Amino acid sequence: MKKIVRVSVDLKNPNSFPKGFVNKKLLDATTERLIKIHQQQDDAEAMQDAAKYAKRVRERIGLSQQEFSSRIDVSLETIRNWEQGKRSPTGAAKALLKILDRAPEVALLALSA
Repeated sequence: MKKIVRVSVDLKNPNSFPKGFVNKKLLDATTERLIKIHQQQDDAEAMQDAAKYAKRVRERIGLSQQEFSSRIDVSLETIRNWEQGKRSPTGAAKALLKILDRAPEVALLALSA
């Protein structure tokens, strides 16, 4: 059985924030350079997550990259770039992947019309 703990926080009152451990030495030692490195690592990880997602959607539908490219009217090079983590789908392409993931039959039927 999971234990649920509810916490009320008043954003104007820092004393209402939950108590936690903060390593102040590590925090003080964090430089702008380290922050930038961490941001780059986070961005690279997000790109890989997007790549895995795009590939998983395509494979779940059971299409090759070429077939997927034709069905969703996106260049084969773009599909490959997504799946290799060189680029991430954005905007309408990202929305289309979500639809294909959640309702592939409906999405593919709409795209074939």
